[in-house]
Amino acid sequence: IEIKLLLKSYMIGAGKQIVFLFTLHEKHTEKLRVTLHSQSNCLELQTLLNNLPNAMSCVQVREMMTRRVDYLDEIPRMPDFLLALRPHTVWEKTPIKLFCTVQGNPRPLVQWYKAGVPIYPPNTPGKYKIESKYGVHSLEELTTLFNYQRISLIHASKLEVGLFDRFPVTFGVEGESATLVCSMVVVPDLPNLPPIAQWYRDDKLLTPSKLVEMSVGGGKARLTLPHLAKDDEGLYTLRIFTKDGTSDHSAYLFVSDAAPTTAGAPGAPMSVKVYDVGSDYVLVAWKPPNTVNEAPITGYFVDRCEAGSDTWVQCNDAPVKVCKYPAHGLHVGRTYYFRVRAVNKAGISRPSRKSDKVIALDDAERLRLEGTKEGKYRIHTAGDVGHVTIPGEPTDVHVSEIFKSYVVLSWTPPSRRGRAPLWYIIEKVSGTGAWRRINTAVKLHSPRYPVFDLQDGQKYQFRVYSVNANGSSEASAPSEPVQKVDEDGVPSAPTHVVATRNTKTSVFVQWEASKEQKSLMGYYIDARVVGAKEWFACNNKPFKHTRFVAHGLIQGETYVFRVQAVNVFGLSEESQESSPVSVQPALAIPSAPYGITMLSSDGSSITLAWKSPKHSGGSRINAYYIDQRDVNDTVWTEVNLAAVTERVCTVDNLTEGNYYEFRVQAGNLVGVGLPSDPSPPLKCEAWTMEEPGPAYDLRFSEVRSHSLVILWKAPVYTGASSVTGYFVDMAKKGSSEFVTLNQETVNRRYLQVTGLEEGETYVFRVRAVNAKGVGKPSELSDPVCARPLPGTKEIVAGVDEETGDIFLSLEACEVSEMSEFVWSKNYKTIGDCPRVSVSTKGRTSRLTFTNPDKDDLGRYSVFVTDTDGVSSSYTLTEDTLNTMLELSYAIRHPVVPLKHGLNYEVLEKGHVRFWVQAEKLSSSVSYRFIFNDKEVKSGEGYKISHDVATGIIQMTVDNFTRASEGTYTVQIHDGKAKTQSSLVLVGDVFKAALKEAEFQRREHIRKQGPHFSEYLDFTVTEDCTVLLTCKVANVKKETTFQWYKDDEEIVPETPPNVMSGACGLPVPLVPAASYCASASDLVLQCTPEGIRLQCYMKYYTEEMKTIWKHKESKIASSERMRIGGAAEMAWMQICDPTDREKGLYSIEISDGVKTHVRSFDLSGQDRGRVLGGLPDVATIMEDKSLSLTCTVGGEPTPEVTWLKNEQEVESNEHTRVTFDGGKFSSLVINQVTPDDSGKYSINVRNKYGGEFVEITVSVYRHGEQIPEPKLGQAKMATPVVTPAKGTLSVAANVDVLI
Repeated sequence: IEIKLLLKSYMIGAGKQIVFLFTLHEKHTEKLRVTLHSQSNCLELQTLLNNLPNAMSCVQVREMMTRRVDYLDEIPRMPDFLLALRPHTVWEKTPIKLFCTVQGNPRPLVQWYKAGVPIYPPNTPGKYKIESKYGVHSLEELTTLFNYQRISLIHASKLEVGLFDRFPVTFGVEGESATLVCSMVVVPDLPNLPPIAQWYRDDKLLTPSKLVEMSVGGGKARLTLPHLAKDDEGLYTLRIFTKDGTSDHSAYLFVSDAAPTTAGAPGAPMSVKVYDVGSDYVLVAWKPPNTVNEAPITGYFVDRCEAGSDTWVQCNDAPVKVCKYPAHGLHVGRTYYFRVRAVNKAGISRPSRKSDKVIALDDAERLRLEGTKEGKYRIHTAGDVGHVTIPGEPTDVHVSEIFKSYVVLSWTPPSRRGRAPLWYIIEKVSGTGAWRRINTAVKLHSPRYPVFDLQDGQKYQFRVYSVNANGSSEASAPSEPVQKVDEDGVPSAPTHVVATRNTKTSVFVQWEASKEQKSLMGYYIDARVVGAKEWFACNNKPFKHTRFVAHGLIQGETYVFRVQAVNVFGLSEESQESSPVSVQPALAIPSAPYGITMLSSDGSSITLAWKSPKHSGGSRINAYYIDQRDVNDTVWTEVNLAAVTERVCTVDNLTEGNYYEFRVQAGNLVGVGLPSDPSPPLKCEAWTMEEPGPAYDLRFSEVRSHSLVILWKAPVYTGASSVTGYFVDMAKKGSSEFVTLNQETVNRRYLQVTGLEEGETYVFRVRAVNAKGVGKPSELSDPVCARPLPGTKEIVAGVDEETGDIFLSLEACEVSEMSEFVWSKNYKTIGDCPRVSVSTKGRTSRLTFTNPDKDDLGRYSVFVTDTDGVSSSYTLTEDTLNTMLELSYAIRHPVVPLKHGLNYEVLEKGHVRFWVQAEKLSSSVSYRFIFNDKEVKSGEGYKISHDVATGIIQMTVDNFTRASEGTYTVQIHDGKAKTQSSLVLVGDVFKAALKEAEFQRREHIRKQGPHFSEYLDFTVTEDCTVLLTCKVANVKKETTFQWYKDDEEIVPETPPNVMSGACGLPVPLVPAASYCASASDLVLQCTPEGIRLQCYMKYYTEEMKTIWKHKESKIASSERMRIGGAAEMAWMQICDPTDREKGLYSIEISDGVKTHVRSFDLSGQDRGRVLGGLPDVATIMEDKSLSLTCTVGGEPTPEVTWLKNEQEVESNEHTRVTFDGGKFSSLVINQVTPDDSGKYSINVRNKYGGEFVEITVSVYRHGEQIPEPKLGQAKMATPVVTPAKGTLSVAANVDVLI
């Protein structure tokens, strides 16, 4: 055993406290100490050390340490008062000090009480003082009242507090709220004694207010910011006072800009402060916002608001360009708030958070007025001022601030001012000019004033007068000459920006400060993903140091950074970009492995397994080292000199029956990490049970809100027979009630668990089963919370658009530098398999199938190593594979999509154009035309061209003859895509095309000479003369016009004007007799309304004398008998004809000389009719069948059409329409539903007419009351007995209810 001796001495005055600390050089050996108190000096101490036996053995030292520890440290004792409190009698207002001495092991905690109420010194500053030294506790009350009550003992602030579940780095948005919570364990946990908790922002103590809410209790310290602004951004620290001092935790809160009211407007300014407060003047200062992608800020508007009002008044008419503004024109004694808005070319920002309230009083007035508790003022006067009538002159007139847009003038008020109200008058002069007054509009009460209207390049002097009701003082001494500053005062840009790895979501950025700082406010840090154009802000409040941690980054992404300095004049130029840095944890040694478990033992060896470290240290773990020791021994012995790469190891050469402890260390590129905690004592004895040993290495995949997949490895010890399956048990964290998830064993080593509660934490265990029974359960899994990682994505199946490869792809929400994508099929790792290939680029991994078929069906999963469990799975089904195979074939054998296939059109001159139009063509398209298996090239008689914009490819045949008959084909190649289209021109199709081509050819030849451009037409003039007209083009002097009627030439009375091309021939009025004589016989026409009798003639108008008769009786036009006509026809419509409309019909047409008669006999015709069998209303219960049957008649046999809501009913499985023997028509609806309700109708019609009958069908649901019949219907028909299968047959003209 190696013993290390440490000697420490602490000198306190002349006395010496000597501490000998003997510590074994082993982690798990108790640290022993012996404390001796001696009243010796330094020489005596040295002598004692020199006389220490050099030959003292390690065993003697160890025995001495053990005895001392047993006596001092290991004996527990209850708290006990060695010296209790005693009564005291003191004078009123006299301090009192109480003492007591307490002992106990472990050390007791003390709390003082007064009248049963805990004494808490921070709540009553200056009243109590509590001390504790060497077990002696004291309470001193500094101010004692006469009603002093009994005080009980316990120490107030010496609580034992442990912090856990600390608040992380937090991100918020302006206007929202944020809460920082830290959980803690308090011992003892007294409900009336919470720990002392203090909150800091950037090392500044926070106090409760409307904007900051604090609470401590219930095991939590909480800070709430109910209305975030960028002023709240910073490093927040929670400080808890404990018995050993303080316990701190810090984390950054970032607050980003709220969405601007105008796109492109800047963010709001922040940190609005008010300085230099006077009676009518204040100086407002603020910090500028960060402008990352917005336009530069051109200025600021300052607003003020009086306390008690919601009205904000803008202080400056034009934007001020610096982050300071002297606001004047205030009213003396009133309270104001201020806020600032930034302006750029896009618009105005949101307003900043308002400043603290400020009262408009100058310093002299504040000294004169002293506030009292009652809210009144006590007036102080200095000296005898009662005889002063006119005030003295101001002194020390000078310019306190100089900016590009204004200067601030300051002076000292006069010492002699009198009791009358005082104000000031300011004058200025430039060069040798006259003095001019500045403040003419208002009385100035403050000894400061901003001057704006100064000319560039000129120097000015100022002087001030004091004025009261009695008069004005002499002018003050002039100030020194001053002029406006025109320089741009922004600081220089920072330099040497360096970014280095920090954590998996943050990067450490440092830089060199600006050389010209000029009242530097801090720095803004921006970041950009490599390859992206947009920058984003890392902080939104100026950061004062030159080292910054940029949080909220994406693991595995690569970023560059830049920095800008900020001062009152604005932002500096951007620094140069840093070198790219990948977001990865900084390299370190790995954490300790854990979960050591025994898998089997044969009496001389033990097989162990353990879990990998939770933190790899930023480098891949490539080695494990195992140590062992007997439980009765204190020395660890190395098991393996060579590194073990797997998390399973068999330790040999053990003694049967002995108990052993084991520990494991992990190693990576940096080094070997800390050892794990020792395993529980494991007995080396041969396992002989028939059941299998424990499964091990339980891990999780695809953790989602309500499901996860648990995986494990098979037991090393299988028992008397092989393992046949597994049971999986689950319990909520902290519960011992396990539920078996599978009622039957699963023979695979994974299980998908569903039905989880989102946000709940679970633990699992696995039990292996063989023919002899259920084996011992595995070690409990790590707790797992049913919540997916932020940004989790699932596997996507797709087809590569370029190659047509079928693939599965996953984009990980986080990766590290060492991450690997491990693909599995049915949760068996896919190694070097010729059927698939894996490729990874950045955060995306793709599994590509080489030649996919049915053997590739199954469940594929991927797990990303060195992450917080990024994983996903996808089940490839046969339907999905077939769909992707079709798409893959289309991509690998692409086809040029066509809008129109090969077509033709005949052009002028008889040319024929063959054309095809594609959806899209590239400029590299190639094509060819083939006619009767022979390629046609552009040349004599053929013109071939294409247009990329329209996608048209065309070939024009100049001479289309009989030899052009055959098959035309166009073949197109565009990149990898190709297609062809053919057109067969043979037989009648070709003859029609040839005829059209020849016609167009003749037309072209015809149009070479005179030809008709407008063919013959006619118009009727007012005198009823018909004028025949036409137009002729391409006329010549020798052209002549000739008119013909029935091949007989007509010579017009007036010769036409040949050169005009217009030709007309008037035709005199034709007698009416010729039209009447042309009337045809009456013709019968069936219409939807009934029957129409029509008489055709050359010309007909309603003014012509026509008489319609039925059986020699004249017919007048009515709703049933409608009489009308058209340009060449007279007609009569018989609506809904019945047997009464049978008989002889005739029409008499008179031309004034003779009457022409045409007749038609309707006696023997038999129109289509519904003879009976249909009800008016049918009501039926759902799920039954409805049959509507009727008898129809008519000669010839009518056509029958069934309609629903005026739409024709199609015959299908649900609705069947039949028409038997030309007499019986049925509509059968199987298993009616409420959707079948509606208005049904049957239309029976032949050439002599028809009939239309309507039926209303109503379907009601099970359990509903039968609808009451409507008025005018049968009250309640007797329910019809339905057929066995629930069919309602309707064959009576009554209402039917069932």
